[in-house]
Amino acid sequence: MSDDKLTGRSDPLADGPTAAAEAVAGDRNVPGGIADTRAALAAETPPGERPERIPNVSNTVIREILRGSVVTTILAIVAAFIIGGILIAVTDDNVQKTAGYFFARPGDMLAAVWHAVSNGYYALFRGSIVDPQAQNFIRFIRPFTNTLSFAVPLILAGLGVGLAFRVGLFNIGAQGQMLIAGVFAGFLSFQMDLPMWLHIPLTIIVAALGGALWGFIAGFLKARTGAHEVILTIMLNWIALNLVGFLVRTPGLQKPGSNQSQSVPTPESAQLPPLFGPQLPGLNVGLVVVIIITIIVWWLMERSALGFRMRAVGQNPLAARAAGISVPRMYVYAMVFAGALAGVAGSYQVTVVTTSGFNNAFDAGIGFSAITVALLGRSRAGGVFAAGLLFGALKAGSFGMAGQGIPAEIVTVVQSIIVLFIAAPPLVRSIFFLPKTDVELAAIARAKSERAAKKASKQNEKVVSA
Repeated sequence: MSDDKLTGRSDPLADGPTAAAEAVAGDRNVPGGIADTRAALAAETPPGERPERIPNVSNTVIREILRGSVVTTILAIVAAFIIGGILIAVTDDNVQKTAGYFFARPGDMLAAVWHAVSNGYYALFRGSIVDPQAQNFIRFIRPFTNTLSFAVPLILAGLGVGLAFRVGLFNIGAQGQMLIAGVFAGFLSFQMDLPMWLHIPLTIIVAALGGALWGFIAGFLKARTGAHEVILTIMLNWIALNLVGFLVRTPGLQKPGSNQSQSVPTPESAQLPPLFGPQLPGLNVGLVVVIIITIIVWWLMERSALGFRMRAVGQNPLAARAAGISVPRMYVYAMVFAGALAGVAGSYQVTVVTTSGFNNAFDAGIGFSAITVALLGRSRAGGVFAAGLLFGALKAGSFGMAGQGIPAEIVTVVQSIIVLFIAAPPLVRSIFFLPKTDVELAAIARAKSERAAKKASKQNEKVVSA
């Protein structure tokens, strides 16, 4: 028995690092003090196991932060920009020229690489955040207002896609929902002569109803027949694309006196006005609308009873059904809300971007870009808002990069790589040597045990055969 047990002293190693250090200092001149303590721990620990240690709280917190989705997302963006920089360097003429005599003068190539990449991303910054070379404040902040203008429809459509994701539905029908929303606005709102304070809300509501109707079709068919929502929304996208292409060539929606496939222009009373005058056209009322809608979606999904039921269906439909939740009804609700949000994005396009008249391409690919935004934002309202700002900045800055001779497709590649890394968090953690999650550690342990079992079975077979 150890001296600690005889004297009734507590175990210093169990009291933490500080107590253990004090015990070491106090027992330094006592023969066998630390040795007896370690012997006692070894006697109380089953054979083959190490004494249990109290984990360091700070290390645990840091490990959990590094495992979290926020760090993974940030590093995915960093990795995408690194790969984008490599592509910028590879496609640069000066880099290609200096690469021919790299071994003779490697400094020339390295300088060319740095010049190409730094100039490209500086142009991206000037075109999307602020312009340090501007002569006045308006021109200084105009790039950021352009980013906001591109981000608003991405956020709105991304909120719809992300909401459906959280209910377990892969909604890729935002394009069709935006197109139908534009038709509803053109038929039911643009034909009226109303004051601005009434015409703008009417246009947004009508467009939201159009998108909600198109989403309801997919949700209803999913709930009643069990048809897969991916197939339904793809087909509805094509139907909407061709339907709008037909309607903009028919009287009532076609621009008067025109033979082109173009709708009636958006009345001035229905156009979203700038918040701070015509000098900053990108900073319009749509920004206020998207902030309000983001807050509403956050409350709906995180604080309301309906949001709880929808999230329960997304987590486990069988368990939700056993708890008395109507799974088909939640599917319908999710697609209706998603369609309405995409419809608001469609109203932004026809009241800000294509005010002279729209055709069946006014969605400008936002319906599919919204899927990327929702994935990057982890389908959360705040995350989708931030992801929309990022992609709006990439879109706005791509024009400045094009002015530097950099292909605009580089930005698309960066966006795609971001999604690739977001969809594979273990890959990001492996690249940056982050700690693995408990699920990954369990999978590794399971794989090791399976390999060990296979190896043991093979050895047993060899013994039996011998």
